[in-house]
Amino acid sequence: MTKDKIDKKHHILDVAEKVFSDVGYDAASTRLISGEAGVNMAMLSYYFGSKDGLFLAVIERKIEMFHSLLQDIGNDSSMSAMDKLEKCIDSFINKVTVNNCFAKLINREIMGNRGELTDKISGMLIVNALEFKKIIQEGVASGEFRKDVDIEMIITTIFGTKNYITNTPQVASKLLGNNVNDAKFMEDELKPRIKTYIKQLLKFYLLNND
Repeated sequence: MTKDKIDKKHHILDVAEKVFSDVGYDAASTRLISGEAGVNMAMLSYYFGSKDGLFLAVIERKIEMFHSLLQDIGNDSSMSAMDKLEKCIDSFINKVTVNNCFAKLINREIMGNRGELTDKISGMLIVNALEFKKIIQEGVASGEFRKDVDIEMIITTIFGTKNYITNTPQVASKLLGNNVNDAKFMEDELKPRIKTYIKQLLKFYLLNND
């Protein structure tokens, strides 16, 4: 595929991500997306086939980018399992942004239970969770982490902390006493706070042998 075609494809995906997150899957027609992207319907069909194909391509692109990063960290033999886990947490929390289109998109549609489409989305999302799982399993196997840790619940803690803030910003804002949709607060105060909390929590749980 030529660079021009690759750029055009990414442009369509950028537009589709915004349209899907703004109006939802049902209201986001391929005609609306093609119009916003400034391309004809034939080009949209050529690249993605259908609205389902376009929707899945939007999600897959985002997930694959982060998945590659997690794999690189997990494969770095120079780091301990705890170091890898902390670096993955940093990378994960760095992805939290104010008014994140992708977060809104996933939250709305994964809860919509669209049958086969939801199953495909879930299958894509689990791959990143499994990279965290591999690192924790590595730590357990090497003796760095306790043998009796609940690996799956560790993962839900990591992802759940972030999701509570991004998926329920009004409630989280009241709890924290600050507007989590404020970009400066998010970047300067909340991200470092989340990272520190999760790391300290996991260190105590994974390394504590008392």
